[in-house]
Amino acid sequence: MIYLQNSTIRNYILWIVCIVFTALLQTNWAEFLRFQEVSPDIILVLVVYFAIAYGAERAMFTGVIGGLYQDVAVNTTLGHHVLCYVIIGYILGHLATRLVSEHAAVKAGLVLLAGLCQGILFVAIQYVIQPQRGMIYPILNTVVPIAFYSAVLTPVVFLIVDRIFRRRELISDGIL
Repeated sequence: MIYLQNSTIRNYILWIVCIVFTALLQTNWAEFLRFQEVSPDIILVLVVYFAIAYGAERAMFTGVIGGLYQDVAVNTTLGHHVLCYVIIGYILGHLATRLVSEHAAVKAGLVLLAGLCQGILFVAIQYVIQPQRGMIYPILNTVVPIAFYSAVLTPVVFLIVDRIFRRRELISDGIL
């Protein structure tokens, strides 16, 4: 499902605006998305979307932009979210070239798997820095519910982002 398109400055600006808006939505308006004290990781869903649709490079840059914003907004050590998102974007970007990822269940499964891996990696980094926090409880209490909720929201987020970027692709190619 990797799309080949002419990359214009307008497409890059739209991509960055989409990431920043998603990061704003996730960090500042988390109560709007919260369900049973769990908020989804929409930036991770975008990383998976761009890994499937555009490849590892776009997914990794999505992880850098979204992770930097999230590190600054949530007041964690700079680079924790970035590292986790970039690793997930790299792996899924290369995996997506070998995987038939057109079915919605495959996309949701990839988001669930990516959410679990990203969460475990983030908790492991936190554990190395502060071992008194523990590792099993945060994984079971936060990582698993966030990954599942993100996977449930995957079809909606993929549909919205696909409409934005496909429409832009059609307009830039002169079809519309």
